[in-house]
Amino acid sequence: MFANIKKPALFAIMGIMAIAPANLVFAGGKVVLYSAHKQAIIDAMVPRFEAKTGIKAEVIKAGSGDIINRANAERANPMADVIWSIGGEQLEASSDILANYIPAGYDKIESAFKVGTNWLPYTAIVNVFIVNKNLLKPSQYPRTWWDLARPDFKGRISSARADKSGSSYMQLATVLTIYGDNGWDVYKPILQNFVLSGSSSAVPRFVNDGEAAVGVTLEDNAYKYVQGGGPVEIVYPEDGTVAAPDGIALVKNGPNSKNGKLFIDWALSKETQEFLVQEMGRRPIRNDVSASGDLPPLSAFKVVPYDFSWSAGNKDLFRNKWNEILIGE
Repeated sequence: MFANIKKPALFAIMGIMAIAPANLVFAGGKVVLYSAHKQAIIDAMVPRFEAKTGIKAEVIKAGSGDIINRANAERANPMADVIWSIGGEQLEASSDILANYIPAGYDKIESAFKVGTNWLPYTAIVNVFIVNKNLLKPSQYPRTWWDLARPDFKGRISSARADKSGSSYMQLATVLTIYGDNGWDVYKPILQNFVLSGSSSAVPRFVNDGEAAVGVTLEDNAYKYVQGGGPVEIVYPEDGTVAAPDGIALVKNGPNSKNGKLFIDWALSKETQEFLVQEMGRRPIRNDVSASGDLPPLSAFKVVPYDFSWSAGNKDLFRNKWNEILIGE
């Protein structure tokens, strides 16, 4: 097969084959990815994937709610191959449009994160508060979810919309999980204090820029501003928070399923998970990759279990309730 290739090129090809997994060497073609990732992460990761595999990645970026709605609308004629980084409860609620796939290195994924039906964990996400240190003294920081309902926080808390954002919906479900029968009584005054954003990634930016004193966001979103030297600090709620996986999934009958599988293999590989930790501030889902040394271990704060089936099964009910409260204000 190498008869017409000059020796230097032949040695280069053989060298690549020697160091790269066989299924990730210049597969060619394309893969269509629907993603709610921040654009900065997409811009950093796609060129790495394309260089590794020779596969052209076409990314459709939107909010996680719009992503799953689009994929469901296309179920009779799927246009995407992979849904990449959206909330697990949204994937769980639409598991019938997803194809079961066991990726390379599946045995290295932490068993606690193997919770999905036809979807896989991608990174471990933690819901946190981000506070502006120029606007609040430590004694004024919110330390619990209930603190977000304080009258002095009226109009000073940035949050994404729970009816649009998967991470914001998970934050709502976290409060309902922690407070049980009293969950909505706790959440209603919190919602009254929110200034709502159409983008979850904008929340920590508003806090960093001083447009909000507090933001409810994901740990990695907040961590980038801490790393950047912004006047911000991360607070882990003392009454508990969720540390759960966001998801990645193969779309059933996607147009480029073979390349979709290769993308998932690559995204969950040790090399890529290490990149996500080192460069993107995400927590890994593999047991052979450590979290950033700048982030506290999960044992350092209170983690509450998160039931994806319950969250997914009540999504319409909870979002309708959320909208009723919002409209009633």
